[in-house]
Formats: sequence, C-alpha cells, structure tokens
Amino acid sequence: MRFHVVTIFPEFFNGPFDCGVVRKAKESGRLRIDVHDLRNWTYDRHRTVDDRPFGGGEGMLLKPEPLFEAVESILPGRTERQRVILASAQGERFSQARAREFSQLDDLLIICGRYEGVDERVANHLADHELSIGDFVLSGGELAAAAIVDAVARLLPGVLGNEASTRNESFSEEIGGLLDCPQYTRPAEFRGWKVPDVLLGGNHEEIKRWRRAAAREKTERLRPDLAASLDRRQS
Repeated sequence: MRFHVVTIFPEFFNGPFDCGVVRKAKESGRLRIDVHDLRNWTYDRHRTVDDRPFGGGEGMLLKPEPLFEAVESILPGRTERQRVILASAQGERFSQARAREFSQLDDLLIICGRYEGVDERVANHLADHELSIGDFVLSGGELAAAAIVDAVARLLPGVLGNEASTRNESFSEEIGGLLDCPQYTRPAEFRGWKVPDVLLGGNHEEIKRWRRAAAREKTERLRPDLAASLDRRQS
C-alpha cells in the first residue's frame, strides 16, 4: 500500500515515520510513504499557498489551485481503490472502522490543513473524506496525518508480529466495538494491588467471561458515549 502526504512542512515527518512498526513495514516493502511539499505546485516567486478569506475574518486559508494540482498529479485518473483525505478539525471523527476500510486500498493521500483552514472547494470537490482525529484544534494536519497513517499501517498484512492482536483490541468488531478489557502482567501483586484471581486460575471460559464484563464496565466508565451508541445499535 502507498501513502501520500501533502504538506507545507515535509520535514515534520522525518521522525514519525522513521520508528516503530511503520519504519519496519517501510523497510520490508509492505508499505510506501511519499511526503510531498505543497509548494512544488506553486508558480510565483514567493511560492504562495495561502490567501485571505473572502468576507473577512482572522487568519489565512490554503488556496485551492496548488492542492488540486498536487492531488491530480500524484493520483491521475483516481480509482475506487485510491482515496483522498483532508485532515481537518471540522471533519467526521476518524475511527477504527475507517482505518480498516482504508487498509484495503492501494493508495491513501492525506492533505494536511494549515492556518485558519482550507478553501471549502477542496473538501467538497477534491477530498473523498474530511476527517478529524478528535474534538480539538491542532495548528496543522501533520499530527493527524501521522496518526491516520499509523492506524491504517498496523492493519496491513505482515506489519504486526501477531496479526491476531488487531482483532481483539479496542473498537474491534470481535469485542463488539467496546474498549479493550484491562490487562495485567507480572508481578501478580504490586504495592498491594493484586491481579484479579480469575486471570490466574487458568479457566479460559471464566477468563473470557470476565474480560467481556470488564471491557463493558471500562467502556461505560471511560466512554459512556460509546457505550450508549453501542446500546442504541443493538436495540
């Protein structure tokens, strides 16, 4: 699979894509990441990518011309197996389900927003998805792009050492979309806090039931919105 990131700060990605599973996957050839400098698609002396918004207001907007040219030159004749994302605080919430969907593609291109935002014609007529990684505002889409690439890359075949780990983690269908259950390791007692006895008993059916109940309790405690949404879907 190939990832493309369009940004005005290509140097930002020297770190995030050069460590952990993403680096190993690149080195093994399981994925490829190309970072593109948006200013390569500008033609004035100052390499201008932004301008003031019509109607007034604070800040500057990324212009449509360089973004359209960049995407159309990177993905000419775009197919259904090639998608374009605009990373934006105004977008739909990125999810594990989206990550799984994107992991089936050939190419995923991410546009990193900056300044006050991006000309709306980019969201309406160029991007397939406008996505946010949370209900907060970042100074740019680079951090969001790195998060999206990581979330998708770890779902690709062969990227993780144990592929079963992606089937039994938070938000996965195998555990009903819940958060993952609490996990423990040695020592069995630490500063007076003990590992639940059921995890030490070796009864796999009891462990399975405990994990399901514990996952539900943790979801209701930490993400009541998620628990309520799951309940509505099942009713």
